[in-house]
Amino acid sequence: MKHRGRVILALVVGVACLVAFTLAYAANKAPDKDITIDSKVYEKKKKTPVVFSHPKHKDIKCADCHHEYKDGKNVWQEGQEVKKCSACHKEKEEGDMLKLEKAFHDQCVKCHKELKKEKKKTGPTACTKCHPKADKSE
Repeated sequence: MKHRGRVILALVVGVACLVAFTLAYAANKAPDKDITIDSKVYEKKKKTPVVFSHPKHKDIKCADCHHEYKDGKNVWQEGQEVKKCSACHKEKEEGDMLKLEKAFHDQCVKCHKELKKEKKKTGPTACTKCHPKADKSE
């Protein structure tokens, strides 16, 4: 009888762990829709916000874009909090920290250009393809 109780307890604990991991995974899953990147860092914006499609980037590892560097290595892991880029990158370069505009361009445009060189399907590399002209009628 004691053995049966342990088995039931182990099953309950196992199911509870499975539910907890599933909920944690679902809570940290990448958005399945486009997001607008509109930084509040800039006092005066030179360009329009960028619409970024997470679904179009689903084949890329999350840590290829999301990062937290310690001793020159990206230690960010899937499931960790995703901070806004502007939490670390500011309007102007600060020490070793790239300014926000350069960080975005190094991350996004650089990747698109590399894929383009390899003759692979990629996203835009021209300014107005990411930053469309603002609608003056608003």
